Formats: sequence, structure tokens, C-alpha cells
Amino acid sequence: MNRRNFNRALAAAGAASLVNPFGIVRAQSSKLKIGVILPRSGYLSFIGQSCQKGADLAPGVIRDMLGVDIELMNADFESNVDTARTRAERLIQEGANVLVGPFDSGAAAAIAQVAEQRGVPFVINIAAAPQITEQGYKFVFRNFQTAGDIVRNGLALMGDLFQATNTVPRTAVFMHVNDTFGQAMAKGIGAFMPRLTQLPFKIVDTISYDPAAKDLTVEVSKAKAANADFLMLVCRLNDAIILRREMVKQRWNPMGIVSPGSPGMYEEQYFKALGKLSEHSISNVPWYNPTAKLTKVVEKAFLKQNPKDKLVFHGLNAGFTFEAILIAADAYKRAKSTDAKTLADAIRQTNITEKMTLGAPIKFNEKGQVEGIGSACVQNLNLTPTVVLPTNAATAKPVFPAPTYKK
Repeated sequence: MNRRNFNRALAAAGAASLVNPFGIVRAQSSKLKIGVILPRSGYLSFIGQSCQKGADLAPGVIRDMLGVDIELMNADFESNVDTARTRAERLIQEGANVLVGPFDSGAAAAIAQVAEQRGVPFVINIAAAPQITEQGYKFVFRNFQTAGDIVRNGLALMGDLFQATNTVPRTAVFMHVNDTFGQAMAKGIGAFMPRLTQLPFKIVDTISYDPAAKDLTVEVSKAKAANADFLMLVCRLNDAIILRREMVKQRWNPMGIVSPGSPGMYEEQYFKALGKLSEHSISNVPWYNPTAKLTKVVEKAFLKQNPKDKLVFHGLNAGFTFEAILIAADAYKRAKSTDAKTLADAIRQTNITEKMTLGAPIKFNEKGQVEGIGSACVQNLNLTPTVVLPTNAATAKPVFPAPTYKK
């Protein structure tokens, strides 16, 4: 979805939400039915499947925590915005009391329109485009940073990284995906960079590309020609793998790859596909707190369901997806009803202090946005995403510049 269509869709939602938003009448149920919409196929499939792991363990953990019975109604939107819209419609038609998902900002905007029109609460697990919670929606809630928050925190952590490693890079080339999320991030970086005078570098070139691209030869060649000290990257997963391989092929070896806040380089598939070439990539992102009491509970349930896997490769995806479902269940317990408006009102009064992810308690502001969500500098070390900053949450020291390929 391009920016013009995205904005047109958001504008249309304002009119659509006025048409009988509370027209759905259902019998009350002893179970909370949650429609989980994720991209389990298509170019976002690996991340969608990672989020699904957090959804799958939620009913059991939450039943023990809150005594709430949850029925998951899973839907795959196939990494396609239009499909996300139809899946949301179908889940509501089939009786979903709450919608959760979808990881992608374009899909989140489409689902938000449906949720608002039909008067069904929608809790966003991961999606950063600021516009989504700027529409005055009454049924849309987000427990994730906006692009502006991600950029602000991500750039601040860059400054901390350079200070911690006693490095002073002077230039960066900025590459970013051109989808809704990437455009929002690029806009945020354009707005914040001039204000952060403490950062030692300037951006010498900006290169956008399609996240579904199968070849990035031209884009990497152009980035290499900028002769910048390091690569600042806003990516997804598949494109990050392609880009990294192309960097090696073209023998481009900058000081490092640092994301101011995007998925891809900490995902399990990034390590599996690249092996040692995944080492030293850095992502400044919202992250989970490995020492939190709830994290330990979730990790135990995760290992039981995925005995050959590790939570650390899914912590962000699984953590925020689990918390989205927890928000819905907590509201249902307090509301004692599956009535859509009653549930939405209860979600608005959320105050969850025992959480899995970094940052302040889960409370929604008047726009349906949680504020104060924390970020961490996560570097790939020993084939594992590892927190290296802030120091009070770090389990290792950052490595920058990165060693050359041969070393």
C-alpha cells in the first residue's frame, strides 16, 4: 500500500465509523474469542509465524494467571493488505470479540478501519506507523512504539553505542524499505536527525527499496559508492538477508550495520540463512525484559510448546503478541462481558504493571496508545541476539566497528 492509498483509506474510515458502529449483537459467552491476524505466509511469513508462537502459548498462561478462558481464531493475511481487511471482516462475522495483530503497519491501518466500522476492539501487537492512532478511533489500541518513538530511542542508543565503543563515525548511508512502516521511519529520521546535535555523523545518501525485492544489487552498489562510515538500515527480514549477502558479494565492509529500529536482523531466520555473516549486526528496538517474572513464565510455556527453539529469537514478536492477548483478557475479566463497547471501555482503563516487555506499565492514553515502552541495543553475538545497551540490562559489551568478513 503506497502512502496515497494509505491516507485515503484512513480518511475513508472516518466516515465509515459513523455507520452503525455498535450494530453487532451477540449472545454472551464464557469464553473470550480473539481473532489473531498475522502474516503466516508471503514475504513476512517468518515473522508472522514467530508472532504466532506468542499467541499459541497465551491461552494456557493467561488461564493460569487470570482464570480467563480464551479461544483463538487464527487467520493468515498472507502479507497482503487487502487480504488483512477481508480476514478481519470474516473473523468478526464468525464471532470474534476482539482482534489482535497484525505486525505490519499497512495491514494494521486496514484492520483498524474494519474494527472501527464494526465496533469491535482491535489491539495492535506490532505496527509503528503513527497515523494509526491519530484518527480519533474508539476501538483501536496499540501496545507498541510509534515510528517516532522508535526513531527517537534508536538514535539515542546510537549515540550511546558510539560513546561506549569510543568511536566517532562521521557519515552514514541510510537504506530503508519503502512500505508504510519504512516511510514512517524515514520521515521520523528526517525530523529528528537535525535536532540531535550530539550525534557525530551526517547522512550522505538515502536509498529506498521494495521489501519484497529479490535482488538488491543496484541499491547496495549505490550505497557502497557513498563511501559512508556505516550503514543505517530500516529493513524487514527477507530483504535484510538479501542485502547482507549482497554486501559480502560486493566486498562492502563499513564499520557496521545499525538499525535505528526495525525487524529482520534479530530474527531466527536471519541467523539460519547467514550463519556467521549475521554476526555484529545491531538493532535498536523495543525488546523484552529477560529478568521479568512474567518473562520467565512465558519462557517456560514457550519451551514446552517449542522444545527445539529458544525464546530469545522470538522475544519481541512473541512478547508483544502475548501482551496484546493479555490486554484483551485482562479487560474481559474486569468487564465480565464480551459486549464490544464494554470491552473497549475496559481496555481503555488498562493498568498492567506485571509485564514482559521493557518500559512503563501498560496504560493507554486518550488516543489508544501506550507510552513509555523501552528500547534496547541488540547486537548479534555468538549467533544470538544479545542486549549490549543500556548497561543496566546488558549481558555483553557492544562490538563496533565490526570485524572484517575474513576475521
